Order: sequence, then structure tokens, then C-alpha cells
Amino acid sequence: MSEHEHAGRCACGAVRFRLVGQPTDVIACHCQTCRRWSGYYWAATHVPRDALIIDAEAELAWWASSEFAERGFCSHCGSSLFYRRHDADRVSVAPGALDAPTHLATTAHICVAEAGDYYAIDPNTPRFPGPDTGS
Repeated sequence: MSEHEHAGRCACGAVRFRLVGQPTDVIACHCQTCRRWSGYYWAATHVPRDALIIDAEAELAWWASSEFAERGFCSHCGSSLFYRRHDADRVSVAPGALDAPTHLATTAHICVAEAGDYYAIDPNTPRFPGPDTGS
């Protein structure tokens, strides 16, 4: 695997995937849907849709979490893996599913207005009340 490829998988290994190219740094989302879906807040790195190569696509399930997006997860173990908006040319990937080392860093927290009351957000990382980081 080249230095510009990252391998990943779900917890049970039924869904395996590769990212071709360099993913973005990580953004953590604190919206209610992400928290309910993941059990905490959900974090993601992003790549162009065509940079995500999924092996064992049949083991992957998609949930229409809103009218504008869907979330991908392993149909066996339930690992939350992907998020994609219908109108976007990129896909969000759970960095926890990537093999180490990722060389990624969490650079922002979004939807902090909906953050849970059971954790603290790093005050040294930029925070945004809604889904937009302004970039």
C-alpha cells in the first residue's frame, strides 16, 4: 500500500475499504443524529467519493438518516463507517475505522450547540455552533 492509501475496516472485518489519496483532517460533529448514531459524537475525515474503494460492498448497509444524506454501516457488527450527502462529491469516513497510523488530527468541532452534556469539548480546537466551519 502506498503512503497515499489508507486501509480501514469495521469492527468484525466484514467491510473493508481503502482511501486512495490523502484524507482531510478530522472534524467532530456533535449533532443529535450523530450522537445517537454513534453513541457519543461522531468524527470524520473526508475524501472524494471516487477515492473510497469498498471491498465486500454487499456487507455494507445504508440508512437514509435525513432527506439529504445517508449513513453507511456494517450489516453484521453495526460499525458506523460512512456519511454522504446526496449533493456532495465527497464522503465522510470514520477515522476510528482506519488502520494506524493515520497521521490525522482533529481540527474542528461542529454542531456544538447540540453537544451532549456528558463530555467536554477541547477548548483549544475551533468550535462552531452549526454544521458550517466557515471554510
